[in-house]
Amino acid sequence: MSLSGKTAVITGSNSGIGLGIAWEMAKAGADVVLNSFTDRDEDHAIAAEIAKESGVTARYVKADMSKGDECRDLIAQAGNCDILINNAGIQHVAGIDQFPVDKWDAIIAINMSSAYHTTAAALPLMRAAGWGRVINIASAHGLTASPYKSAYVAAKHGVVGMTKVVALETAEEPITANAICPGYVLTPLVEAQIPDTMKEYNMDRDTVVRDVLLTRQPSKAFATVEQLGGTAVFLASDAAAQITGTTISVDGGWTAL
Repeated sequence: MSLSGKTAVITGSNSGIGLGIAWEMAKAGADVVLNSFTDRDEDHAIAAEIAKESGVTARYVKADMSKGDECRDLIAQAGNCDILINNAGIQHVAGIDQFPVDKWDAIIAINMSSAYHTTAAALPLMRAAGWGRVINIASAHGLTASPYKSAYVAAKHGVVGMTKVVALETAEEPITANAICPGYVLTPLVEAQIPDTMKEYNMDRDTVVRDVLLTRQPSKAFATVEQLGGTAVFLASDAAAQITGTTISVDGGWTAL
């Protein structure tokens, strides 16, 4: 399926899930705007590599997703935003009575409020173009909960709810809004945690992956960033024109339990 002529803006996309989605969007022919809060040579080099390998226009725009004005400025700098993918996110784990206020505020701002700001800025561009896709990367934790993740669970539930509202507000327009809800995804960050977890539990890699990291994921296999990117490409395609206001779980059966 071709997304040629479309521009995809992906927040939090210089690594992990966001970068995987950016690659798949580019392979499908979309021009891409990558983003994170840093402004390093390697950030711009990633965009240059995507452009070279995929034959699309790709560029990197620095914007701090904890700041509403910078979220909106990202969309302004993109110029076009046919496909908005809200992916930026952070995590912190603590009991709710011990949860640091600054961590709570940061998680809500980056994981949820940023999606509000970017969507509010992107919708006028989509309406002017007569077409649009809002794809929010939520989580299995947008549909269920785990202890010690109050801010993350609250934010991801909020993203799912906001997705439904945007879908209803655009239901009679050629614009859709959906959320992808991943379970555990094999990213460089997760991969880096495995050796320490092996030492902590005195287990081999396979046992740590199966019995510790993927204890709630019935497939006992990680999702991949390519699979999430492929799901996003599908949601951006004409085949998904009547899919709006819903969630697609890529979680190996987690939320089926």
